[in-house]
Amino acid sequence: MRVGIVRFLGTNCDFDCRYACDTLGIDSDFIWHEQTHIEGFDAVILPGGFSYGDYLRCGALAKFSPIMKAIGEFAKKGGYVMGICNGFQILLESGLLKGSLLKNKNLRFIHKDVYLRVEDSRCYFTDGLAGKTLKMPIAHGDGNYFCSEDYLKYLQDNEMIVLRYASKQGDVSDECNPNGSIYNIAGICNEDGNVFGLMPHPERAVGDLGNDGEYIWERLLGG
Repeated sequence: MRVGIVRFLGTNCDFDCRYACDTLGIDSDFIWHEQTHIEGFDAVILPGGFSYGDYLRCGALAKFSPIMKAIGEFAKKGGYVMGICNGFQILLESGLLKGSLLKNKNLRFIHKDVYLRVEDSRCYFTDGLAGKTLKMPIAHGDGNYFCSEDYLKYLQDNEMIVLRYASKQGDVSDECNPNGSIYNIAGICNEDGNVFGLMPHPERAVGDLGNDGEYIWERLLGG
């Protein structure tokens, strides 16, 4: 499987994602945000960072980049897309996922390791990991996932909730919720399971940095 890593103006986790791919032997290359097509890739990663300096609203300007139309078409054809942190924000702004990411409940930037419970979902990237507890870092100021109660029920009923903030033992509670996200949500997917957005950084838990992120990246090895 060949992976494309999109670089927007302000992206700063592109080489982190490249490191994760290189460490695990995943074939990858960069995609510039002004490209109008995606060719030769099986999966696309939207890394974290501060696209366009987070002016206006996180991800709100990046959604107008030419590459986003191509990513939308790529996803419709079944291509795999993962948006990490700012990449998650871009996917929401672009309508490839639904909901909003608000300011953290404490109104502060949060950078720390968290535990995540993998839910039983239709997500391609976490297939076979349901019930597992993973440890990864978060680093964001706008990671408070919000949606209506009706849409939350839709997410639950259609197995689209992928990751929830939890304790080391995998128990979900308000005490484990770092940013106020509804239902402790840390990651969701689309109805087809091929588009995945998450706030934690799996690329920062690979190799010498830790191992739990590898469970997600390894899905890009076999295709």
